[in-house]
Amino acid sequence: QLMLVESGGGLAQPGGSLKLSCTATGSTEDFDYYAIGWFRKAPGKEREAISSISDTGGNTRYKNSVRGRFTASRDNSRKTAYLQMNDLKSEDTAIYYCAAPSSISAQVRCLAGQILLTEYMGWGQGTQVTVSS
Repeated sequence: QLMLVESGGGLAQPGGSLKLSCTATGSTEDFDYYAIGWFRKAPGKEREAISSISDTGGNTRYKNSVRGRFTASRDNSRKTAYLQMNDLKSEDTAIYYCAAPSSISAQVRCLAGQILLTEYMGWGQGTQVTVSS
């Protein structure tokens, strides 16, 4: 089964940048066929979807609050997806996760910008991003 491990979080100042990685473990040969969703959970808030990238990387989507600041990409040869985060704001402070759609229908919905958290698999422990001066 595909499992994903997030890394790259840390402390950044407002206006700063971080680049998160999402690396496949387990059934890594399947990574190339999955879209990847990026999610975050801020203190006191529910987990939310913020970005997605198609299996080939040719289709990306973003939540309005991060569009223009965050960029999703992937390198299937490295079995890794990335989330470049620029112009960070205090409200970006959260634990960040990546996950993959668990079915073909979920993958189709993902590419159409319709993400249901319960349809995702491979959740890792997340990586903490703290934006503070």
